[in-house]
Amino acid sequence: MFEHGKNYVCEKSVPTLAQPTPSCDFKTGQIILQQPIERAQMHKLLETGKTDLLDKFVSMRTRRAFKAMLAWDAEAGKVNYDFAPSKFPPRKSAAKTTAKPAAAKKVAKKVATKTATTTAAKVAKPKVPRKTTAASGKQPSAELAAVIGAGPVARTEVIKKLWDYIKANGLQDATNKRAINADAKLLAVFGKPQVTMFELAGIAGKHLS
Repeated sequence: MFEHGKNYVCEKSVPTLAQPTPSCDFKTGQIILQQPIERAQMHKLLETGKTDLLDKFVSMRTRRAFKAMLAWDAEAGKVNYDFAPSKFPPRKSAAKTTAKPAAAKKVAKKVATKTATTTAAKVAKPKVPRKTTAASGKQPSAELAAVIGAGPVARTEVIKKLWDYIKANGLQDATNKRAINADAKLLAVFGKPQVTMFELAGIAGKHLS
């Protein structure tokens, strides 16, 4: 793993003399939501799949600080947040207030009238069937289609189907779970006998048009 500008990148994503063409597209910022990510934590993410619990993230929506672990989502090919379980029990619902009999009847009558009106409107105006649109997605190459099937498919679905195939055929390396061993079909897709999970999204993208 290298520090490249303000990001951490896979060592195979930077051109070198030994590897002029990058073969990995893993990239994440050194600062995420105002939380500096130490190099040691990034190493832990790549080795174990998660960092320690970090406590200085700041939400862009609420501007509030929160704690979370960074977790690697292999199927989606990106870093997600993994929140620690709450230490506090769920809040009990507010105590129900009692109303006078006359007021309670009046509220119940309004609710019943509104419900009847809504139901009548639904019966009087049947729903118009939703128009179906043609399936959208990318067309896999012949090599990729041999693994996931032919026909247009979304990019995220491609990664999911590849992992389904890898797991069904036991192609994760026994000593290094981040490595994937290619069988005859995947060799035509990967172009080499073994790749890492971080390369999977980049390789799949080259087989979609």
